[in-house]
Amino acid sequence: MKHPGAVRYSIIAVSIALLDQLSKRLVVYGLNPSDEKNVIDGFFKLVHWGNTGAAWSMFHGNNEFLAILSLVALLGLILGRKHFAIQSKTGQIAFGCVLGGIIGNMIDRLFVNHVIDFIRFYFYQRGGEEIGFPAFNVADMAICTGVGLLFLLSWQGENKPLETIEAP
Repeated sequence: MKHPGAVRYSIIAVSIALLDQLSKRLVVYGLNPSDEKNVIDGFFKLVHWGNTGAAWSMFHGNNEFLAILSLVALLGLILGRKHFAIQSKTGQIAFGCVLGGIIGNMIDRLFVNHVIDFIRFYFYQRGGEEIGFPAFNVADMAICTGVGLLFLLSWQGENKPLETIEAP
């Protein structure tokens, strides 16, 4: 690991993967599949849902393919890490978040045969019908946060005057 920040992003990735797996184990032991526990009625609940697809259950039923794709993405990110803005602490945090999130969900895909989602925000429409954001987990939050930070860092780098941009 002779790459700048490798220790930092590795610690973050492992920490996120562990937190993700711990939170999912608590859900597995605390809620039966398809059970729900209202935390804030009409806004937030804990659920125990299995997802064999990707975000918003796209590609539902393709767990094996998505596990392979996750592994390829993880290896590609690690091998191509020099192309990311990981010279800064923020970039290292972002990169660690993405890696940890991928690892957390990949563990589910390999050992549970679906990703465990448990955080659900929702509200009631007129007539009492519930609508909301698809359920997600700690790994999903880490991936979204990391990707968002990497985009911001990339955008910030593109908007610097040319003389202040460091050569690769």
